[in-house]
Amino acid sequence: MVEGADSCDVICNTKDPEELNRLCACSLVDAGHVFESLGTPGATTLDPVVHAHLFSPYALFVHRTSLDLMGAVARAVFEIARNRKYAEHVLRWAPDIALHDPGSGGGVLGLDFHLTVAGPRLIEINTNPGGLLLNTLLVDAVRSCAPTAWAPWTSGARARDASVVAWLDDARAQLGRMPTRVAIVDVAPREQFLYPEFELYAAAFKEAGVDSVIRAPDALTLGPNGLKDADGRIDAVYNRLTDFALADPVAEPLRHAYLGRAIALTPHPRAHALLADKRNLISLGDARMLAAWGIDPVLAQRLAQVIPTTLEVTSENRDALWADRDGYFFKPPTGFGSRGSYRGSKLTRKVWDAMVSTPYVAQAFAPPSVRIVHGGSSLKADVRCYAAASGPLLVAARLYQGQTTNMRTQYGGFAAVLTTPALTA
Repeated sequence: MVEGADSCDVICNTKDPEELNRLCACSLVDAGHVFESLGTPGATTLDPVVHAHLFSPYALFVHRTSLDLMGAVARAVFEIARNRKYAEHVLRWAPDIALHDPGSGGGVLGLDFHLTVAGPRLIEINTNPGGLLLNTLLVDAVRSCAPTAWAPWTSGARARDASVVAWLDDARAQLGRMPTRVAIVDVAPREQFLYPEFELYAAAFKEAGVDSVIRAPDALTLGPNGLKDADGRIDAVYNRLTDFALADPVAEPLRHAYLGRAIALTPHPRAHALLADKRNLISLGDARMLAAWGIDPVLAQRLAQVIPTTLEVTSENRDALWADRDGYFFKPPTGFGSRGSYRGSKLTRKVWDAMVSTPYVAQAFAPPSVRIVHGGSSLKADVRCYAAASGPLLVAARLYQGQTTNMRTQYGGFAAVLTTPALTA
């Protein structure tokens, strides 16, 4: 049953996404079917308790102009990352391994946006964006009560195929040929929340003609014949590690194989340093600085428009930032998954004082948008634009309650994004 269907005729004919997000209480996605199909034998490893709120039955309505802008921002970010002066500037604070250039852009990015009354605001950039293949399934489960008015930006099947091509193309750029065997690598992979997505990627790579396995880094060894696991040689790694510099001793074989060009690694440490370090947002949001480096002023202004003011927290500005903390969100530059991040208005003096020993950036607070769901509950929403150098691949939302995104909220989780049908991918 579609909740709220009795009001659809009035509400869902509007072209105002904000009104729809406030008033439409329809369950537009058959999330249960997606969950059940993933949990069938031989498909993926889903835990009905752990993954109970992985998928939302609700969709987020987003105006097509906002999605167009997100796609343009993604293209601009990839282009700017190729600028020599920009790279020299941001690599100053990068680990040494980031100076190694493997010859590729780094695969797929996830650009996270908040939808404010002034338009989309780019909150952060991720080089190992989780949820892409999971969201391709969710998109194809949309059962909108007004399909002629609102629809997904692209089909899930199309986004899935394009995503696999993007990762393999990045590996091919490094190897000079298509890889033959890919390892999807993360620490204790079966214990990772998004392990079901690893299984989806393994199946997708195999369908593309590339053998694929899921491995922990300690299952890999490096010898005279290259990187191997117990079953044979590996010439490419889809990297899901959050040890972005491969500094952990357990990643040593992977690190040496990468630096010795024995494998393709995607995404790689240089991509993270150029794109995902949150200190880079300071430069990316500075139109004058970008223009001085020879970057197209149109691109520079586009980024300045969408990136909230971002500052590095220093001994000189700490007192001022503490006094004005309500207007900021504080994040560690190389953090992930909102770990160590704090909304200024929730920050205690004790935590603030403890933060002095760790690098932080302060980002002007851009409030997330709101999605009303069944029963009138109010969920926060952000939008992730998955993109490769060739352009955007998919847009998806996360619905949640609390300070940061999570997968623990009733009716929350990954959510399909619907827009006007004139938008084409």
